[in-house]
Amino acid sequence: MQRLLTRYTAFYVVILATAVFSLLALQKSAAWWILAIPFLVLSLMGIIDLSQTKHAIRRNYPVIGNLRFLFEFIRPEIRQYFMESDDQQLPFSRADRSLVYQRAKQQEDKQPFGTQENVYSPGYEWINHSMVPSQIKDINFRVTVGGPDCTQPYSLSVFNISAMSFGALSANAVMALNRGAVLGNFAHDTGEGGISRYHTKYGGDLIWNIGSGYFGCRDEHGHFSPERFAERARQDNVKMIEIKLSQGAKPGQGGILPGAKVTPEIAAARDVPVWQDCISPPQHSAFTNPIELLLFVKQLRDLSGGKPVGFKLTIGHPWEWFAIAKAMVSTKITPDFIVIDGAEGGTGASPVEFMNHVGVPLVEGLRLVHNTLVGIGLREQIKIGASGKIISAFDMARIMALGADWCNSARGFMFAIGCIQALTCHTGKCPTGVTTQDPLRQKALVVSDKSLRVASYHNNTLKALAELLRAAGLQHPSDLRPHHIARRLENGEVRVLSALFPDLGKGELLRGEYRQTVFRASWPMATADSFAPQYSLSAALSELSKAETMH
Repeated sequence: MQRLLTRYTAFYVVILATAVFSLLALQKSAAWWILAIPFLVLSLMGIIDLSQTKHAIRRNYPVIGNLRFLFEFIRPEIRQYFMESDDQQLPFSRADRSLVYQRAKQQEDKQPFGTQENVYSPGYEWINHSMVPSQIKDINFRVTVGGPDCTQPYSLSVFNISAMSFGALSANAVMALNRGAVLGNFAHDTGEGGISRYHTKYGGDLIWNIGSGYFGCRDEHGHFSPERFAERARQDNVKMIEIKLSQGAKPGQGGILPGAKVTPEIAAARDVPVWQDCISPPQHSAFTNPIELLLFVKQLRDLSGGKPVGFKLTIGHPWEWFAIAKAMVSTKITPDFIVIDGAEGGTGASPVEFMNHVGVPLVEGLRLVHNTLVGIGLREQIKIGASGKIISAFDMARIMALGADWCNSARGFMFAIGCIQALTCHTGKCPTGVTTQDPLRQKALVVSDKSLRVASYHNNTLKALAELLRAAGLQHPSDLRPHHIARRLENGEVRVLSALFPDLGKGELLRGEYRQTVFRASWPMATADSFAPQYSLSAALSELSKAETMH
């Protein structure tokens, strides 16, 4: 009740003032109508705010919520002063959010007066165009996911909703995303919080994300349950299964959902007791080493009836990833896909140090995984997805040029359903109903309206990607290579990304050729039967230094 009073205070004051001034005008003097009429207009505005379905801010904050749109209508300087803090403190710039809003709302996304970026600043990137632009008829770009042991390969869009759990997101947010995925013909990653009834209401294609808590496929002790997994994995709308090893928000750390937030609906989705703390351990209990991880991949693929199974991770110690790669070679068991999450990614709240200083950023992690798979001769049969602050078509082009087969976006689709980066996700007081379990707050997010915006954002971003590909003379995102993207360096030089991130040759690692330092130092440290290094990094670097000195 107190929260309701706070959000509706302005509306209640307006209603009260309308009644008081109207009464005075009728009983005392007609002069009081000078005040009564404006408040009457505001009262009608508040009623309209509560009944409209387009803007969650206005539904949650009748009357006063209109100030946000007023400031947007006036000048950018006014909007910046009243509405937002310094963009440097926010995960995304105002330009990023505006781009998503425009595409989600089917608004014109063009701008006059040329680029708004300094093309001579260090780090500026662009895609080189061709004198012979291509013609692209079908912009529904897709990639087939499924290796040699997969009997139910899936045709996946190159742009999909990244992992966000029910519980972190509201029920209405989940439904809006899933219905949007149906309308746009793309996939919706469930996040590790399990498959809720809101994920299945509209029948959208799901990528079932399974974390260390095994939510939705666990026994009473919190361990993996093959029977419960098979029951859900064979549902028609589950198209792929993703084992979450780590994530960008807090790599290497588990999590806890306090018992006060474990509602009956969340408990049902996660197979956990109601109103009790829900624990996500830092590591999995179903496997302890790389070989066991791959055996787990095979087990899930068999139990699911042959659906694509892979894993998601943020790269940490390189020898641990190399150990998984060596296990693929020794066991002949391969995942159907690997999703690389950058340390800069993650929508959930996490400790500041983890957000800013733990894990490998997306570009470096993606190149390491791509080159490793090329170096062991398995790149063709394992697809790579990527996530981590991917918003625009150029973001996609850049990441796919560096080796990704498809891209996932979390915050982009959050913007599409109304997120304004209020940075209150962890408080339950999200003003737009996206990241709250408060039934009144999330009611402001109207599924039928926001799902259309989700589909529009997806489709218009693919249209923009097609325009970039046409300009570059290409036909499909899979044609992108590092040499198509250029970057200006600190010293003013311009390099294509192929010069900054060179490729490995096919089978190079199997032949013992380690041209790049990370492979020379860490590949010999990795062993297929353990995540632990065979010997210390200092010893490896010492040997490497001696070898380079002799050379």
